[in-house]
Amino acid sequence: MDRIKARTLSGFMELLPGPQMQMERITEIIRSSYALYGFTPLDTPLIEASEILLAKGGGETEKQIYRFTKGDADLSLRFDLTVPLAKYVALHYNELAFPFKRYQIGKVYRGERAQRGRFREFYQADIDVIGDGQLDIANDAEIPAIIYTVFSRLGLKRFQIRINNRKVLNGFYAMLGLTDKSGDIMRTVDKLEKIGADGVRAVLVDDFSIDGRKADDILRFTAIHGTNDEVLAALAGYRGKNALFDEGLDELGTVAKYLGGFGVPQENFAVDLTIARGLDYYTGTVYETTLLDHPEIGSVCSGGRYDNLAEYYTDRQLPGVGISIGLTRLFYVLGEQGMLNPDGLTAPADALILPMTDDLSAAVALATELRSRGLRAQLYTEAKKFKAKMSYADKLGVPFVLFLGEDEIKDGVVSCKNMVTGEQEKLPPAAAAERIAAQIDERKRVAPVLDV
Repeated sequence: MDRIKARTLSGFMELLPGPQMQMERITEIIRSSYALYGFTPLDTPLIEASEILLAKGGGETEKQIYRFTKGDADLSLRFDLTVPLAKYVALHYNELAFPFKRYQIGKVYRGERAQRGRFREFYQADIDVIGDGQLDIANDAEIPAIIYTVFSRLGLKRFQIRINNRKVLNGFYAMLGLTDKSGDIMRTVDKLEKIGADGVRAVLVDDFSIDGRKADDILRFTAIHGTNDEVLAALAGYRGKNALFDEGLDELGTVAKYLGGFGVPQENFAVDLTIARGLDYYTGTVYETTLLDHPEIGSVCSGGRYDNLAEYYTDRQLPGVGISIGLTRLFYVLGEQGMLNPDGLTAPADALILPMTDDLSAAVALATELRSRGLRAQLYTEAKKFKAKMSYADKLGVPFVLFLGEDEIKDGVVSCKNMVTGEQEKLPPAAAAERIAAQIDERKRVAPVLDV
């Protein structure tokens, strides 16, 4: 029989057990942080009717989508979690309470060229608030505050959530008489870090026929910087010239004020006029989050405000605001930068039980007792030599190994070996469980990310 070469497709991540446990820990921190703010979990299908997913997609989306037929059905794999959310809200509108606050962590698929840090199958961790007819601006501040909580609980310190408002940008471009080119300008300015100010100016002038003086005005405007209060004060100088600009500035100031109230330190968020988000999808507040010591990575979390989530599926006005963490990409970047904490729990069990007798009754009872106390216990029953058993324990990285031989059974104790320190002592099963639980609780408090 011909053997098929085992391989993983390019652009698909497949982890070994240790890294997978690290990924699970990060995912759980994100999930519990989202839930902390009263958001409900949601799980939408991986496969949808193509007309649902492509309703608001352009040509680029259609090129990247994984599309196939099954019988007469035209089907596609979801390429993000926002479009399925739009369908879900439109479908279940009468059964939902608004504002509808949901989070979703799931896989999405994009048929783009696989490259460093970019995947064809990857996890996104999304959070959105959907209003019915209107949605208070305070939600625009709570969303990045949640991201601050997530990143802080992961162990990240050197990160910054950058905020802007597209109404401010659209209002400013209207002042210059460039409303019809505002989308092109924003998409170009969004590339400022990649191509620099000269590159942006060249694109604006050469590709979009914008007067050189106006291009310089745009670059001067986006270059306004300083503390959040200083940037907002500089923007106040443009007040009274355009109603949309004034509205956006009011929203931006409110978001900045409430972010502080939510406990986000000034060093972790910044009003940044270069942030536009390239998609026309966003209509108000926009966000990008970067790791300050790794600017070359780009944004690891982005999102913003949109006027009407489900306009392609319902006549109801459903404004929303949301943000998405590219979870697979973030995990890849943290690993590549050596920022994943090796001291966290990566073993599948807290204790490995090694029976030293033919009768397994006592070992089975011990495993049952440990599990009843909330400890993860694995029972090793293979007929291997002692060295092979200990090698197995080492390879798993279990924190404790429990030996149970005839002497231990007779004395009502268990030999408990701490695999980190090498210490071994005989303890009653209850005392051994307490010893293990205390150590495990301590290691659970270790942040999964090192950011010093």
